Amino acid sequence: MPAYKTAVFDLDGTLLDTLEDLMLSTNAALAAHGMPEHSLEDVRRFVGNGVALLIKRAVPAGTPADVEAAVLEDFKCHYSAHCEDHTGPYPGIPEMLASLREAGVALAVVSNKPDFAVQELVERRFPGTFDAVLGENEAAGISKKPAPAMVEAALACMGRDREGMVYVGDSEVDVATAANSGCPCLTVTWGFRTREELLAAGATTFVDTTEELARVILG
Repeated sequence: MPAYKTAVFDLDGTLLDTLEDLMLSTNAALAAHGMPEHSLEDVRRFVGNGVALLIKRAVPAGTPADVEAAVLEDFKCHYSAHCEDHTGPYPGIPEMLASLREAGVALAVVSNKPDFAVQELVERRFPGTFDAVLGENEAAGISKKPAPAMVEAALACMGRDREGMVYVGDSEVDVATAANSGCPCLTVTWGFRTREELLAAGATTFVDTTEELARVILG
């Protein structure tokens, strides 16, 4: 019997290394408006709260709201066409997920990335793996992380509850999401935040490899 019967995963920085494609789409949108580009390290710090905040952080201070909105639309257009150019699972992720499925663990993805990109990436990279997949869809009344609404929606989709659930992520947003959802959090160290940043955010349980993650979830 697994230690946890339900595992809910963040996507970017947890299952998939998406950072280079996010940087390239951000810089393409900025360049289209004559704005300075950002380094990979800059974009690493900008991500985690959805693409609207990514662009808000990326545009120069004082950018008018209508121009910022245009940059955001250009980002979405570029990213929809290029979200898989350099993106792939972290080493060991497919094998780890397969071991959890074989043990009967229900699996879900909840991400602040736009829903169209989440659905496409999960279907392409992990076909038939997840029981529920949710991207950002605040227009449907589901608040993005760290609010618990996305986790609650995923659980409802799977017919599960919080009992026996664990949340897996790589950022301060994920630590807060787990706390707001009333469940334990396993924080991976291969993602977009440093251990020091994660400790400052309140992370308490770290996993350094996918093998360790599988062992903790399976017990």
